[in-house]
Amino acid sequence: MSTDSADPADSSVPAPSLPVASVRPAREGDVPALAEVAAATFVLACPPSMTVDRVDAFVEDVLSPARFTDYVTDPDRHVLLAERDGVALGYAMLVAGDPQDDDVRAAVRLRPTVELSKIYVLPQAHGTGAAALLMSRALGWARDSGAAGVWLGVNQQNERAQRFYGKSGFDRVGTKRFLVGGVYEDDYVMERPLRPAEPSPGSR
Repeated sequence: MSTDSADPADSSVPAPSLPVASVRPAREGDVPALAEVAAATFVLACPPSMTVDRVDAFVEDVLSPARFTDYVTDPDRHVLLAERDGVALGYAMLVAGDPQDDDVRAAVRLRPTVELSKIYVLPQAHGTGAAALLMSRALGWARDSGAAGVWLGVNQQNERAQRFYGKSGFDRVGTKRFLVGGVYEDDYVMERPLRPAEPSPGSR
C-alpha cells in the first residue's frame, strides 16, 4: 500500500514489446470500472492486521465513484487505465506538485517531483504485463511533465510491492505514516530519478 500504492505482482519491469494488456488515460466514462477495480484491489495491498471495517472505510472515503470523478477531472492528477478487450485490469494515478506530508517533503530529494499515488492490478491481470506497462506509462507521463523524480509510499509489510518498485528503479529514502480507517500504518517512502525526455527528431 502506497500513499496507497499497490501490490502489482508482475516480476518484470520493462513493458513487454507485445503486451496482452493496453494502457490509456482514463476518462469520466471509466469511473465505474476504476472504482470497482480500486475496491477489489486495495485490500490485496493491506497487511493482515488491517480490519475489514478499516478497509471499507478507506474505500468509501478515498476510492468511491465520486472521488474517482474528482480524480479524473483534476488537472494536477493523471489517471491511467489498463485493460484487455475492453475489460479493466488495473489503474495508476499520479499527482503533480510538492508533497503535502512533512515526512515526505523531508525525504524526497528531487524537485520537481510527482507522486505515484496508486498503482494496482487485479489478480487475473498477473502475467499480462499490465503492471509493468502501467509503471512504464506512469513514469513517461511524469518525465514528460518535467519532473526530475517520482516518489511513492508503500506499506512496510508489503515486501512483494517493494520488490516490484525496486526493480522499477525506486530506492528507499525515508518513512511516513498513512491513515487508513482512522488508524495510522507505517510506510516506506521510495523515490527514483527520471532522465530528461529525449528531444524529438529534427528538434533544435
